[in-house]
Amino acid sequence: MRLQLGYVPLCDAAPLIAAHELGFARAEGLDLDLTAEPSWATLRDRLALGHLDGAHMLAPLALASRLALSGPPSDLIVPLQLSTDGNALTLSRTLWAAMAPDSEALPDVARAFAGVAEMRHRAGDPLTLGTVHPFSCHSYQLRLFAEAGSLDPAAFRTVVVPPQHCVEALARGLVDGFCAGAPWNDVAAEAGHGRIAVHGSALAPNATEKVLAVSARLDGAILPLVRAVARAGRWCADPENRTELIHRLARRTYLNLDPALVARTFSDGPDVMAGTGARLRFGAAIEEPRAAQARWVLEQMRAAQQIPGPFDIPAAITTVYRPDLYRRAVADI
Repeated sequence: MRLQLGYVPLCDAAPLIAAHELGFARAEGLDLDLTAEPSWATLRDRLALGHLDGAHMLAPLALASRLALSGPPSDLIVPLQLSTDGNALTLSRTLWAAMAPDSEALPDVARAFAGVAEMRHRAGDPLTLGTVHPFSCHSYQLRLFAEAGSLDPAAFRTVVVPPQHCVEALARGLVDGFCAGAPWNDVAAEAGHGRIAVHGSALAPNATEKVLAVSARLDGAILPLVRAVARAGRWCADPENRTELIHRLARRTYLNLDPALVARTFSDGPDVMAGTGARLRFGAAIEEPRAAQARWVLEQMRAAQQIPGPFDIPAAITTVYRPDLYRRAVADI
């Protein structure tokens, strides 16, 4: 069976890429056609409208899409989590210099950011930060960062920038910083356009990040697809495969970057705060789509005023997250 799967160019698309490139899908009788989508909104719409059978997707956006909070109505479900962590907030060099934090510890960085943000807000020239989509852990991590500095998030503006365009937006001065997934923070730092201020894992450890979202109409193809991508995710998690993974992701077909830049996703680079925690995680330990993770995401949505007051969170979780399908798919792995 041939399936159309979408992804946005990021390191955490690795399980889909490995499933396609290394034969995990073919072993399950599947042929995968992978398409790089220009934005999360486009991916969401193509999946909802049936142009894609499944996708590498932001966990909050998967919930929002199925629950009719974002985009056209969809029938998608989440039978597998692809990754946790991996995000970072990168600020322009000019902003970092203006902040001059007392240390690189999160409280000091957050307070220094709050000081500059409040000053700019009072002057009528608020800071502008890029986020990849309103329904994303990136947006929630920006709010958590503000709260860490006792800053009202309304003191700065947020704009949506697809992750692969964040570096250009920062370089052109269109944003003062951005929160995006790997490898784009490291790309901005290496090019001298920005300074990684904090990793998302310091703000929300082990936060769900990307999921495999599939149309419920796939029916019999769901379990073999989950098996293939789960096996691929475990391959990606094995340190012995790290070099091959980096070189495959770096190819022109996918990220089109120097492998040395992609490698920084998987190890602390020279321009990264100390004590930032996990950067990006794949594998068996994180694959099951758990209700607790979905609940955390929905609570962040509520805090961001993205869901209506009378909202049945338990029902929403069971509608979208399908650990039963995951367990059936991987029972014989």
